[in-house]
Amino acid sequence: MRNFRMGSLLDRSFRLSIALKGLDALLETIGGIALLAINPQTLNRGVLTLLHQELSEDPQDFIATHLLHASQSFAAGGKYFASWYLLSHGAVKLVLVVELFRNKLWAYPFMIVMLSGFVCYQVYRFALTHSLMMLFLTLFDLLVILLTWLEYRKQKTLHQSQSRRGAL
Repeated sequence: MRNFRMGSLLDRSFRLSIALKGLDALLETIGGIALLAINPQTLNRGVLTLLHQELSEDPQDFIATHLLHASQSFAAGGKYFASWYLLSHGAVKLVLVVELFRNKLWAYPFMIVMLSGFVCYQVYRFALTHSLMMLFLTLFDLLVILLTWLEYRKQKTLHQSQSRRGAL
């Protein structure tokens, strides 16, 4: 892949979106590993300590109540699911991002399929939770799918024309 500043707006948008996916993948992988090391009860106590003041002033605070609920769910047994979810997402995306930056044609359809699966799951989760973060993540993934598909078409055409020239 060329320099981030070179190419059309579409090329730069694709490279930026893939770089953001790579950063997201790295953070997910680190987060998954960190969750395995964290004692769920310790995390729950820490969240309670941080939110105690806010909840004593406003017991209905939207963000505080959702954070508290998330930490309680995690402490109640969500640790391994959350770790597995983050590690699997992170590792798969990390490999695909690296291979996209290396212009490996096989990585483009794999990225599209993988992100499509994540989008399906995220839509399901959004239907249950109505989380704005899940909505934004889903919209971003849809944008990355579109940009990846457009870049794949371009790269495939480029590779085919190079193959034809090599055969002559």
